[in-house]
Amino acid sequence: MTTGGEHRNLPWVEKYRPKEMTELISHQDIISTIQRFLDEDRLPHLLFYGPPGTGKTSTILACARRLYADREFNSMVLELNASDDRGIGIVRGPVLQFASTRTIFKRGFKLVILDEADAMTGDAQNALRRVMEKFTENTRFCLICNYLSKIIPAIQSRCTRFRFGPLGVDQMLPRLDHVIEMEKVEVTEDGKKAILQLANGDMRRVLNILQSTSMAHDVVNEDNVYLVTGQPLRSDIANIVNWMLNEDFTTAYNNIFQLKTLKGLALQDILTEVHLFVHRIDFPMAVKMVLLDKMADAEYRLAAGTNEKLQLSAVIAAFQVVRNVAAQA
Repeated sequence: MTTGGEHRNLPWVEKYRPKEMTELISHQDIISTIQRFLDEDRLPHLLFYGPPGTGKTSTILACARRLYADREFNSMVLELNASDDRGIGIVRGPVLQFASTRTIFKRGFKLVILDEADAMTGDAQNALRRVMEKFTENTRFCLICNYLSKIIPAIQSRCTRFRFGPLGVDQMLPRLDHVIEMEKVEVTEDGKKAILQLANGDMRRVLNILQSTSMAHDVVNEDNVYLVTGQPLRSDIANIVNWMLNEDFTTAYNNIFQLKTLKGLALQDILTEVHLFVHRIDFPMAVKMVLLDKMADAEYRLAAGTNEKLQLSAVIAAFQVVRNVAAQA
């Protein structure tokens, strides 16, 4: 890892991005398969898909660094991201020009990396499939996306697909501990647990939360992590559920609305945490199913842009109805 003065201002996500294949922390089956492709010099076109922060871009960049020396990296690798133009023009222009030209003195093939390929238009993808087919001898393509369904079947069939699933806590923890040690951050055990829980398998999010919290507070503990990320504390969620189940409608509404206003919480975030909390409540299954269905409706309406006050009222009403049904059962 490079921690010199020239990298002092880099975000930790980039500062600690794996440079070699041996530094990748997960998906060992995928990495070993790609390693074998490289060893046998039989790399196919690749399609990496899965949630963000799971190592897709880091994996292909590590492959590229193994394939090419530093001095030839820029001439042998073309990397395009979602920030670049993604229309048919980029395929017929820079991509076609790069793929069609052969290098005189360098052996092997070139590598085109299309990050966030699911942002490409349908026309661009249709143009790309012919380019991939025509220049396979000279060029390999690696497409990276979050949603496989947004890649046309013709391109999927030309690639070897690998799914990068969310990372497990046991995979992220050693990397988190390494960054904490290198950056000399004071972190408590509950702080680590909170970071890993909020990340939901996204290593990029782990490092971003750690860096943000360490810059805002001297100690990275559970309360500070939740405060920096704007997520409701577990104690707040427990209070919200308690009010909805045990107080009358008006009291519950006023208490929750005051808490939302005081801490700047979004109802969407509250619903997400309450959903997890509800699964731990010992309700009859039929009652729990009704409650989860009502919460799903509220979340759907929130996503459509409806009024938060109305949806908060609807969620409290659902809990009150469920409470009465459970009391009568």
